[in-house]
Amino acid sequence: MNTETIHDPSQPVPPPAARPVILSPIIAIDGPAGAGKSTVARHLARHFGLLNLETGAMYRAFALKALSANLSLQDIPALVELSHRTSISLVPTDAGNLVFLDGADVTSQLREPAVTDGASRVSVYPQIRAWMVALQQELGAQGGVVMEGRDIGTVVFPHADVKIFLDAAPEVRGLRRYEQLGQLDPETAAEVQPEEVVRELRARDDRDRNRADSPLKAAEDAVLLDSTKLTLEEVVAQAEAIVTEKLGWSPAQESDRGC
Repeated sequence: MNTETIHDPSQPVPPPAARPVILSPIIAIDGPAGAGKSTVARHLARHFGLLNLETGAMYRAFALKALSANLSLQDIPALVELSHRTSISLVPTDAGNLVFLDGADVTSQLREPAVTDGASRVSVYPQIRAWMVALQQELGAQGGVVMEGRDIGTVVFPHADVKIFLDAAPEVRGLRRYEQLGQLDPETAAEVQPEEVVRELRARDDRDRNRADSPLKAAEDAVLLDSTKLTLEEVVAQAEAIVTEKLGWSPAQESDRGC
């Protein structure tokens, strides 16, 4: 017997069943250089089906442009003027972000030592940071992103749904950065010693933590994750657990969202 209910056209159409609310969270990952922010952010984005936006790459792209123009990184007016005619965009891919500077893909150039050092130097200027923060807020305005940097949870998105401050001992972070350099640029890595990388990293820490505008620090409501004695797998597992707990996602929801 056919039990299908036929709608009477003289009666109002019943409302559709309520749809589940689709969360569009913002996950902020902050921490010093070499802490593993980019790696953890990429994994979380894939696992939870979110976009990964690496804001540090934006500073490196701007530093690359300034260095290519032979500008002094201490010439604030010239840097501010340069920012007014600079376009930076991030294109997320499965392998990571592609970074476009004025329409050109400069991703492969952004891990050069001079560029990473330059990024730390230009980032101390309030005018440059204000410009970058506005760009970053625009990129993440719709949510559904994992955004990593140094002031995401404190300045860029202080109301982020999840905040993680990822840290590690300077010696450990320096060795990680040295190994990363060896993978990306073996010739350059052969010309430097691990101790030199650690020394430069400490100098960068000092600049980042003590700059007057938006210094590197953990947000009051951030979860601290120290990776000094953890493997990458352990760090990623702990980060996943933090996000799951903060957002209240069940294992089934994680499976539905994960890539």
